[in-house]
Amino acid sequence: MTADKPKIGAYRRHLLVCTGPRCTQDNASQDLFDSLGDKFKAAGVNDGELRVKRSRVNCFAACKGGPVMCVQPDGVWYYDVTPANMDRIIEEHFVGGRVVDELVFHRGPGMEADEPCASE
Repeated sequence: MTADKPKIGAYRRHLLVCTGPRCTQDNASQDLFDSLGDKFKAAGVNDGELRVKRSRVNCFAACKGGPVMCVQPDGVWYYDVTPANMDRIIEEHFVGGRVVDELVFHRGPGMEADEPCASE
C-alpha cells in the first residue's frame, strides 16, 4: 500500500512563524499567526498570484527579539514582528516586493541586502 500524494496550492512565498514558547512569553507569536488569515485577505495575499502560504514552526533556535519569522524563497528572517510591523511586512514585502530592512536579522545564503526578492 502506498501513501496518497499530498497536494498544496500554488503560492509565491512561504511564511514560517515561530510559535514556540521561548520566542515570546506572552503568546504574541501564536496571536500573530492567528491574525494572519484576516491580514492576508485584506492585503490580497491569501490567494492568487501573490498568495503567501503560512506555517507554524515550533523553534528556529533564534530565541531573542520575537516574534521571529522567515520568508521563503526570499531567505529573509524578520524579528520584532509586532502587529504593526507585520502590516508593514505584508504591504512592503509581500505586496510591494521590498524587504523591510530594519526588521531583518538574517538573510539566507546568497541574499545580499540590496538584491531584489528571489520571487520577483
